[in-house]
Amino acid sequence: MKIVSLLLLTIIIGTSCSSQKTADMTATQIEYTAVSRGLFKKILVHDKTVSVTNGRNTEAVETKIDDAKWNQIAEAFSKINLDSVPTLKAPTEKRFYDGAAIGNLTITHNQKTYQTKGFDNGFPPKEIEKLVNLLVDFAKE
Repeated sequence: MKIVSLLLLTIIIGTSCSSQKTADMTATQIEYTAVSRGLFKKILVHDKTVSVTNGRNTEAVETKIDDAKWNQIAEAFSKINLDSVPTLKAPTEKRFYDGAAIGNLTITHNQKTYQTKGFDNGFPPKEIEKLVNLLVDFAKE
């Protein structure tokens, strides 16, 4: 009987923690930018809405994010250690000689901002790769 009650308690606590992670996303804003001489792309995600700007003098296009995609974003976000974001190392250095645009990820969570150092657009650090790729997919649509 003790084992059954312990197992039941563990399941309840586990599900409440996972739903809390998703709820925390409402207080989170994620912004990805890619900038070079000929490229300006800004993707802003907040509360199941995405705003995409594909040019310096263009208006942002705002759309709703479906639940399946939102859950993927929330899952990728939950795996990121926010305190390590400013110290992530870029895997490539093509941006130093105009071989790639400069990518940046900025996360504002609970009114605290975490920003990466610049990295090559298309080659984010492994720790944030899944989240960045999910965000870039919005600009392709």
